[in-house]
Amino acid sequence: MNLRINGRIWLETASTDGTERFMGIGRLELLGHIQRTGSINQAAKAMNMSYKRAWELVHSMNTQADTPLVTTQTGGEKGGGTIITAEGEKYLSHYRALHERFEKFLADELANLPA
Repeated sequence: MNLRINGRIWLETASTDGTERFMGIGRLELLGHIQRTGSINQAAKAMNMSYKRAWELVHSMNTQADTPLVTTQTGGEKGGGTIITAEGEKYLSHYRALHERFEKFLADELANLPA
């Protein structure tokens, strides 16, 4: 038999309204694209996602975090742009490490399955 173990891990925030997803693999990927391109629009295109959906995800993360993870600038000499803040960098680093440990956990568990 060719077995696999699969799973996903994400961070949630809790409120009186229930829980809301804060950070998962898709949001991590979006932040990574924003970091590389300096643009929510370009990040959305790289993920085949609408700009509206990408903006909604960024807004969701920014409003849940104590300080924004992403900031935008309009106009100026070099035009507008989007940057990942120090807080955003902290979450990117933490979630990447968490995801790597989770992937290792899945691989270890797969190795422990009976042959």
